[in-house]
Amino acid sequence: MAIRNIRVMGDPILNKTSKPITEMTDKIQTLIDDMLDTMYEAQGVGLAAPQVGILKRLVVIDCSMEGDDPIVLINPEIIEVSGEQCGDEGCLSVPGKAGQVTRPNKVKVRALDRHMKEFEMEGEGLLARAFCHEIDHLDGILYVEKVEGELHSSMAEEDEE
Repeated sequence: MAIRNIRVMGDPILNKTSKPITEMTDKIQTLIDDMLDTMYEAQGVGLAAPQVGILKRLVVIDCSMEGDDPIVLINPEIIEVSGEQCGDEGCLSVPGKAGQVTRPNKVKVRALDRHMKEFEMEGEGLLARAFCHEIDHLDGILYVEKVEGELHSSMAEEDEE
């Protein structure tokens, strides 16, 4: 496993559309493992393949950030949404910044797992937000395009208690 470099806003790869994965290979398995390692190292909730420079429709998510039960989504698509939530959103490709984004509160996705078996999964709250945010990456969309108002610093105040 390896930690990969995370591409940051301004890198043209982040604005390109990713290609579907048609078969599981050792290279894709390694990419999945590397993406998980990279996401945990960066203390992120999710990571899409374009963020590490690979234009493939692959996303990893772990809202617990503990590595117990990460979600791997290959060729994900959103098939149902409901409700609405508005909250601060950040991104490993936009370090140190956050902004208000409105997303659905419930999202159902269809995807393939790392064994290329199709499954559906529902997410609510943070997981729904992560599904939308990471799938946007696969279509070359950064959350900053959806921010209501201005970006602000996401660094915590050091003297907060």
